[in-house]
Amino acid sequence: MSGPDQLLLLAGGGHSHALLLRRWLMRPQLKPKRTAVVLVNRGSTALYSGMVPGLVAGLYSHEDCAIDLRDLCQRAGVAFVRAEITGLDLPRSQLLLAGRPPLQFDRLSLDLGCQTQHAEGQLGVKPLEPFLQWLKQAPPSLTIRGGGAAAVEVALALRAQGHQPELLLRGEQLHLGSPAANRAGERLLAEAGIPLGRGVGPERPADLACTGSEAPPWLAASGLPCDPQTGRIWTEPSLAVEGHPRIFASGDCGLIRRDPRPASGVWAVRAAPLLAINLKRSLEQPKRALRPWRPQARALQLLGDGRRRAVAFYGPWSLGPSRWLWRWKEAIDRRFMAGFARTGAMAAGAVMACRGCAAKLAADPLEGALARLQPGEDCPPPEDAAVLAATSTGGLLLQSLDGFPALLDDPWLNARLTTLHASSDIWACGAQLQSVQALVTLPEAAAPLQQELLFQTLAGVRSVLDPLGVPLLGGHTLEGRDGAGLALSLSVNGSVDPQRHWPKGPLQSDQVLLLTRPIGTGVLFAAAMAGVAKPQWIDAALETMQQSQAPLVELLQHYGCSACTDITGFGLLGHLGEMLGAGQEVELDPGAIPALAGARTLLEQGQASTLAPSNARALARLDPGGGVRLSAPASAVDQQLWIDPQTCGPLLAALPASRAEAALEHLGQLGFAQAAVIARVLIA
Repeated sequence: MSGPDQLLLLAGGGHSHALLLRRWLMRPQLKPKRTAVVLVNRGSTALYSGMVPGLVAGLYSHEDCAIDLRDLCQRAGVAFVRAEITGLDLPRSQLLLAGRPPLQFDRLSLDLGCQTQHAEGQLGVKPLEPFLQWLKQAPPSLTIRGGGAAAVEVALALRAQGHQPELLLRGEQLHLGSPAANRAGERLLAEAGIPLGRGVGPERPADLACTGSEAPPWLAASGLPCDPQTGRIWTEPSLAVEGHPRIFASGDCGLIRRDPRPASGVWAVRAAPLLAINLKRSLEQPKRALRPWRPQARALQLLGDGRRRAVAFYGPWSLGPSRWLWRWKEAIDRRFMAGFARTGAMAAGAVMACRGCAAKLAADPLEGALARLQPGEDCPPPEDAAVLAATSTGGLLLQSLDGFPALLDDPWLNARLTTLHASSDIWACGAQLQSVQALVTLPEAAAPLQQELLFQTLAGVRSVLDPLGVPLLGGHTLEGRDGAGLALSLSVNGSVDPQRHWPKGPLQSDQVLLLTRPIGTGVLFAAAMAGVAKPQWIDAALETMQQSQAPLVELLQHYGCSACTDITGFGLLGHLGEMLGAGQEVELDPGAIPALAGARTLLEQGQASTLAPSNARALARLDPGGGVRLSAPASAVDQQLWIDPQTCGPLLAALPASRAEAALEHLGQLGFAQAAVIARVLIA
């Protein structure tokens, strides 16, 4: 067995974990050997806290401040799971997640960030995502409860954006660490015209709370030893949790009992080197003593005023405000963020073969092999699902087979997408799923890790089937050799009344072609492998791909669908061509074809899936006599989009033109708001 034999979970994408990943990326020998590593975080990006006030003030964009965790994990050889952490089951060594099965671990490292303490019904500044969303419609005049550095900096940033904030203090003074710092803070607030409400009790409501921080409540509920005031986990100087040597905590959720420090990005950053050393020792040499750490007693603090000036605080001393201090702070922050970016050479490296349905064999070798298998005979017309037999009640029994190498490192989500993709062959025939069997290929690893991978994979399959009442009958498992990774193939079975069965064609003269959702997954995931896709584009694509198209079968039946296919590996033009009979012709509207966010931008940059060049043969359909006429000129980007291979792609359905508008309205009500009529039949 040459694969990993232990699993390390990194729970949370805080600064310590982000720097840990960067450390492994730059020095791979520091990464624990024979260990599979998974990072779990509720978002695919993590905001660098040092630049958030500048983001609020409008000095930085969201992209300037965001660390792309998915890309960082890919480069560091770490699996990424986007999920909300809800708890910890210590006896079973499991991390609990919202809406999906728990994850098993041998070692667990917690770097979860924090939330605003004593918010008490008011919106807290942390977690940052709801606060930043609220800012988009924040009132012109607002009140902020809090008197620490974060409250002062947020107030100044909001003032720089044109708001009229008031800072409400519980006592009479700010709490910036020293009398000199307090005086400097009051001077900044006075210059900005921000009033201070002193001695304000909790009975006065506030719009925003910036009143210190506390750890997520589920940590204390899990049974870990926690500080009763803040809920932060008590750790040894090694960052191992007291009484739990297999669990580590750092950043804002951890607190060294012997040397407690306030929650701050400074100590989270300083903890990363020690965390890397001790995780490696714990996994590789569990009997060896862990290295202790005594964090510095003080840290330099640079506070921006939202107008490109800053104040420096260190112990009892303060300096500023001045523009050169701001330039110094900005240089430090941008250098920190630059450490996570790909270099030009890395982004432009060798082309990697795409996964998902883009790993499908190209059409030429496929057709060539089938032609050799039956010399002198025409290949049978392609069908989404084969009709096996008639049932005793007169229905048709259908079967299809699909699968591919894992598109994602997250086995649960990968299996969910694979199941939705395979099931669309049945739905494209107007049928309902009846049963599924699975063939799972697992990478070489220790038996407990293979068990976890198989469990997550089968649970992902069932996340699609269970709501439909469809059984997973069983299947077969294999172990991949010579470095082969996770792969999943599914045999899907369905049934349909013969009168409701949709073939791919023929088309009828009064029909239009309706596409149920946008396309562009091939180029998006190819660009993600190269590190040039924005994380929000991949997040949005995954949300679309996870939406089941099972409800569309009855909807399209209701509106008179008579022919249908699903758009998968051969792209829109390739599968549209399969619907056309001899002499048939459709008029395609280039401007009507919806694309996933970012797909066109990436195509303009020259990005493409590795299957796209072989799919380009379908562009011959646009030639005279090819069966596809254009209603308007099409750009090169349009044409590249039409040959982009799709995973979990849309259905393409032929409907009576008179009923298309009503069908689109109904689709919008089901959450398919980007469905569109993209073509009309000219010659049937």
